[in-house]
Amino acid sequence: MSGGPTIRLQPHEVALLRGGRRAAVTVAVVALHLRGEVRAGRRGTMRTSGVAAGAGALPHLTRAVHSALYRPAGLRQLLERQGVGQAVVELRGDLVAAGLLRRVPPGRTRAARGLLKSLRGQLPLPVGREGVSPEEVLLAVALYGDRALTLLVPRFAGAAGLVGRGGSTEWGLPGPSGGGFVCGVG
Repeated sequence: MSGGPTIRLQPHEVALLRGGRRAAVTVAVVALHLRGEVRAGRRGTMRTSGVAAGAGALPHLTRAVHSALYRPAGLRQLLERQGVGQAVVELRGDLVAAGLLRRVPPGRTRAARGLLKSLRGQLPLPVGREGVSPEEVLLAVALYGDRALTLLVPRFAGAAGLVGRGGSTEWGLPGPSGGGFVCGVG
């Protein structure tokens, strides 16, 4: 996007633009996992591994996800917990205010589509985990969803139910009422 203002987004914001609330929450979960603060639980659930170190420095959505995992949950249950839902609504509002999402009809703006295309051009999907920083893992998961999860954090993603049966980041963006719709990713 040459000539326009530079927009710097966090991975969970990129994920919300690309794949909706499920993708954004998945990035927050992976961020906590990479910090050693969330691990897979029983049968496709996740749980915290203690108090979040330096939680004040974490993005609001990531803090909400950590707090919501006070008891183990699968991704579906996590998305339904009030604090997480409210954090996603606030994040979506921020992206609407930034001109990257539309309220009506719900979806990405041209600026958001251009931004995602530019980011994919700058950061192609890595071929493996070796030499990929935690920040790059998060951005790859934000941009490429399930493909990045299965490539970069396969054991955690499978055990936590983020991919495979019942888990996916490839769902549509939420509408104003909380429902979803499919939005082409390209």
